Amino acid sequence: MIAHTAEGADDESLAETFWAVASRLRRQTRDALAPWEITPSQSRALGVLARHGEVRPGTLAEHLRIAPRSATEVIDDLQTRGLVERRADPTDRRATLVALTAEGERLAAAIRTARRAEADRFFGHLGDGDRAELARILRTLRG
Repeated sequence: MIAHTAEGADDESLAETFWAVASRLRRQTRDALAPWEITPSQSRALGVLARHGEVRPGTLAEHLRIAPRSATEVIDDLQTRGLVERRADPTDRRATLVALTAEGERLAAAIRTARRAEADRFFGHLGDGDRAELARILRTLRG
């Protein structure tokens, strides 16, 4: 049982509450991605490519905050599905660029729409002021 103080706050730590909310959001996001049989990492990679256009694999890894080897695995999986393609970098023939295919662009747009709808459901019970304040706080914590 969680005890409540006079101010109405409970003994659950701020970190515990944050992780519980993050876990719930992760679960709901995973469920929202289920129709496409795509992992959250693959979805994030498609989103980065949709926003930034073609990039080098190392740059994609930086955006995803994962090791370059892990990014290579994500790219390989997406390429096998026909969602991305590797191209020679015209400015450095030794380098490779990763770009969305037409199917990758279509899927990235569908996922973006589904994720926005899921976020609206998740945060929907918050008023506009609370949502703006939460966004401000999270951006501050993200650094």
